[in-house]
Amino acid sequence: MIHQAQFEIQCRGRGTYAITPQVEEIVAQSGIRTGLCHVFTHHTSASLILCENADPDVRHDLETFMIRLVPDGDPVYQHSMEGPDDMPAHIRAILTNMDLTLPVTNGRCARGTWQGIYLWEHRTAAHRRSVTVTVQGE
Repeated sequence: MIHQAQFEIQCRGRGTYAITPQVEEIVAQSGIRTGLCHVFTHHTSASLILCENADPDVRHDLETFMIRLVPDGDPVYQHSMEGPDDMPAHIRAILTNMDLTLPVTNGRCARGTWQGIYLWEHRTAAHRRSVTVTVQGE
């Protein structure tokens, strides 16, 4: 059996946005007890991560690390059509991926105790992001 649904999330700008509840709701609605849940974002400047969900300092530190690794406005980038954060946002998304696959066990995503699903917005401006969740199994 396969079930697919899409949702949108309004991002206020760069940062991480918890989407675990939306994903878990789609998995629950699917009726699938055992299988796989694939989560995909339809954007080249946002990504998905499975990350610590108890201490927001972890996500802050990830952002601080990424700022150092892929700085905005670096003169080595040729692509800057939409501003100094344009190419860095694409690099960040490629480094962290636009999809996740999680096991489904007993009708829920089989995450670790402290794992949450986040959309990581890499642009500094607000954007509306689309996410598709596909659940397969029995």
